[in-house]
Amino acid sequence: MAGNSSRRGAIRKTGTKKGQVTGSGGKGRRSLEGRGATPPAIERTKHPAAKRARAAAKAADAGRTGGSAPRGRGGSPRKGDAGPENVLGRNPVLECLRAGVPATALYVAVGTESDDRLKESVQIAADAGISILEVPRGDLDRMSANGLHQGVALQVPPYRYAHPDDLIAEARKQQEPALLVALDNITDPRNLGAVVRSVAAFGGHGVVIPQRRSASVTAVAWRTSAGAAARLPIAQATNLTRTLKDWADKGVQIVGLDAGGDTTLDQYDGKGPVVIVVGSEGKGLSRLVRETCDTILSIPMAGPVESLNASVAAGVVLADIARQRRR
Repeated sequence: MAGNSSRRGAIRKTGTKKGQVTGSGGKGRRSLEGRGATPPAIERTKHPAAKRARAAAKAADAGRTGGSAPRGRGGSPRKGDAGPENVLGRNPVLECLRAGVPATALYVAVGTESDDRLKESVQIAADAGISILEVPRGDLDRMSANGLHQGVALQVPPYRYAHPDDLIAEARKQQEPALLVALDNITDPRNLGAVVRSVAAFGGHGVVIPQRRSASVTAVAWRTSAGAAARLPIAQATNLTRTLKDWADKGVQIVGLDAGGDTTLDQYDGKGPVVIVVGSEGKGLSRLVRETCDTILSIPMAGPVESLNASVAAGVVLADIARQRRR
C-alpha cells in the first residue's frame, strides 16, 4: 500500500500524514502557468515581420531626409516619447496614406476580402515604398481593443519634434517676419492638425505645443493636417510660458486670443514678428500664459455666438495677418 512505512524500503516524510508521493512538490507550478496572449509579430524583436518593419522605417527616414532629420523634426525621439502608433480600419488607413503620413508598414490580414479602399491603400503604399506585410488576423486583433480593424492596419512612427528656437531660425532664414502659433490647453489632436494646416496655408513658420497636457502629433493630427505636418516644423516646449518670454526678448510680439480682448482684429497690425497664442474653447488661456501676452486680441463677430472653435479662430486671425502682409 502506498505510504505504508512498514513496507521494506518505504520512507516516511517527517511531519506528514502520508509518506512521499509522486510529484514536484509545487516546484513546477510556475511552468504550468499561462504566459498570456502571444504579442503581434511586429512586437517580437526577432520575428521577420519586426525586422522588416524596422528596416522599412530606417529606409523611409533615410529617403525623406537624405541621412538627416527632416525639416521641423530634428533629432531622435527623446526618452519618454511614445512608440509607433497603429491606425486601424480601411477608411482611416486610406485617409492617412492619401495625406502623406510617413508610415513604415501596412498590415493586411490573411484572407481579407478586397475592396476599392484596400486596393488603393496597397497601391499608395507600394508607390511610397512602404512595406506591405500579410499577417495572421490574430495579430491585428491584438493591436485593437475591440477587433474592429477590418483586416488592415497602418504603422506610424513617433513624430520627431523641432526645438522652439528652430522656428525663429526658420523665419530669419526666409528673411520674413516670424508668424507662429502657440497652443495652450489644446488637447484634441484634430484641432492641432487643423491649426497646422492653417499655419501652412497662410505662410506661417511653425507651431509650438507644450510637452504636457497637450495634444501631440498622432496619426489623427497627421490626417487632419492633410499632410501639412510633413512640411511645417512643430516644436514642443518644456515650459510654454518660458518659451514665450524668450521669444518676446527676441522681438516677437506675443498675442493671445480671447473673446474679452483689449483690441480687436480690425485694429491689429500684424506685419511684424508675431506669435498667436490660442487657448482651448472652454478654459481659454491659462493665467501665466495670459500674463505673458503683450496683447489680448478678440475677433469681432456679428452673430450671437460667444466663441469660435480654437482651430477656426486661429485660421481667421492667420488669414487676416496674411492679407495685411500681402499689402
